[in-house]
Amino acid sequence: MCTAATYFTKDFYFGRNLDYEISFHEQIAITPRQFPFHFRKVKALETHYAMIGMATVVEGYPLYYDATNEKGLSMAGLNFPGNADYKEPVEGKDNVAPFEFIPWILGQCASLAKARALLERMNMVKINFSESLPLSPLHWIISDKTGSITVESVKGGLMVYDNPIGILTNNPPFEMQMFQLNQYMGLSVEQPENHFARDLPLTTFSRGMGALGLPGDLSSVSRFVKAAFTKMNSVSGDSESESVSQFFHILTSVEQQRGLVHMGENLYEYTIYSSCCNADKGIYYYTTYENSQITGVDMHAEDLDKDQVVTYPLITGQQIRMQNC
Repeated sequence: MCTAATYFTKDFYFGRNLDYEISFHEQIAITPRQFPFHFRKVKALETHYAMIGMATVVEGYPLYYDATNEKGLSMAGLNFPGNADYKEPVEGKDNVAPFEFIPWILGQCASLAKARALLERMNMVKINFSESLPLSPLHWIISDKTGSITVESVKGGLMVYDNPIGILTNNPPFEMQMFQLNQYMGLSVEQPENHFARDLPLTTFSRGMGALGLPGDLSSVSRFVKAAFTKMNSVSGDSESESVSQFFHILTSVEQQRGLVHMGENLYEYTIYSSCCNADKGIYYYTTYENSQITGVDMHAEDLDKDQVVTYPLITGQQIRMQNC
């Protein structure tokens, strides 16, 4: 499964963990303004805002997992099995396939407010990218420095929720994820006090007992709670180094280690990559499961008026700096 997060210091940051059992050869993809996005049912975007993110590029077309455009609007799609429900095309609606959703929004929206307006007339349609690439069941988080929303296409229609914490995981639907937080109102970063029974001599027995009761398993509900608590209580400086480092620490708190989530046969779900994009500067940082060194790609170092997607393969091998050699 996956976890997406936002973070704000001097700049706005957006990113995610991608947790799955196999890789689809994802890479950093920068889509310049002149690359034509052709859609199945809506008008093509011959020119649009440039964007950077993680994608599998198929026949020159970037299938984005997460991305940020040059205006600072960011999106990520997360697995939503059993709940995602895509529709037949509807006359008078903007009929957008799930694999088109990220470029359709980021290509023409400079802000979260503009994205909200487009969503009012959108219909998420069940059209596969190809016979060999069927649709994935997804829901999305869309964010900028003003806030976040969650978008879910379910049996009841297209649902758009305010997301006040800027965190999203997988199932259950977002309203139920938010409701789960009510069970953890008693969590605190402070050392616990005895509220169990005033007549029992209960006491703290070590340092580091703040957040006692915070879930630590890898289910999507537990990851939602832990990521929300970690993000909402995070403290860092506002330099780029401190901000990016803290963002990756937030994601690391809910990463999946290979071997803990068995998917059958010899397959295990694990955190394939973690990303953090400085949405204000257009710099996309990432780590991979076997490379914990942070690598960055700056979209503004490229010619953003080109008409071809620019890609960078992930550096996946561990990068170790020997200090005494």
